Amino acid sequence: MAISEMTPPPANETPKEHILEFPDNRLLIDLCGEYDRNLAEIEQKLSVQIIRRGNQLAIFGEEAAQAEAASVLETLYQRLESGKSVEHSDIDRELRMGGSEQNTGSRDGDQMELFKGGKVEIKTRKKLVEPRTDAQKAYVQNLFANELAFGIGPAGTGKTYLAVAVGVSMFISGEVDRIILSRPAVEAGEKLGYLPGDMKDKVDPYMQPLYDALNDFLPSKQLAKLIEEKRIEIAPLAFMRGRTLANAFVVLDEAQNATTMQMKMFLTRLGEGSRMAITGDRTQVDLPRGVQSGLRDAERLLNRLNGISFNYFTADDVVRHPLVAAIIKAYDADAEKPTT
Repeated sequence: MAISEMTPPPANETPKEHILEFPDNRLLIDLCGEYDRNLAEIEQKLSVQIIRRGNQLAIFGEEAAQAEAASVLETLYQRLESGKSVEHSDIDRELRMGGSEQNTGSRDGDQMELFKGGKVEIKTRKKLVEPRTDAQKAYVQNLFANELAFGIGPAGTGKTYLAVAVGVSMFISGEVDRIILSRPAVEAGEKLGYLPGDMKDKVDPYMQPLYDALNDFLPSKQLAKLIEEKRIEIAPLAFMRGRTLANAFVVLDEAQNATTMQMKMFLTRLGEGSRMAITGDRTQVDLPRGVQSGLRDAERLLNRLNGISFNYFTADDVVRHPLVAAIIKAYDADAEKPTT
């Protein structure tokens, strides 16, 4: 791909344009997207104008915005050259992370790889998962590098999703023998009454977000078989007492709803060859009034220990609907107002 800049005459009526040239016109069509919707998204987010001329794209706008748009387009084109597709999530990721990144090194094994531009990619049976923000990227790297990793922040930032993806990836590569997913069975502000069915039927509604994540990464038949063989377990936090979890990737979700004693109990289940990921949102504690969240105590007590990482997310890392980030920011701003 050749890159050049065409500088117009000094007259103000003709803005400076940044030209990108793409050798493969078929890939350029995929880059632009149906009805140029990919270009439209980049234009809207970066306040630039992009015009297609044959196998070239001309970018108009502020110089810094032109450079950022060019970097995003180049990275997306390289993605197409490598045989991958370009989806909305890929554009969102590049816009958030500024196009190409510096290579930050690699890790032994092929389940996490650094691609062109230092991209982190997690391999699962059904899809490739790529962090969409710098905070997510650092979190994934710590999930691979540390035996115990905390992910703390608001809903929609990918804390649990990425942890489960890393767990599936390490399971596929043989680094762990089992995946164990858990969360406290705490009602979120409303009484659900007596649920029908056996124990599995009663607790499954609380565990559904974990099932949803697994279904994204593993074929349904394989997932069902692994659950039947207990190589993948999904259970309430209370079921962890008395166990030693060896050679397993263990995820505790909604950790803000674990009491201090429950958190201590869970953390001390860590066995030989295992990894743990603890995820939670300190603003959504559903414990009874006066009961201390075990997540807060864990932060206070463990934040200086070797082998344990803490990654924090903000509303800027939300990867759900854009309104979710706006809602979180509105609530955060209200919480910071002085009380009268």
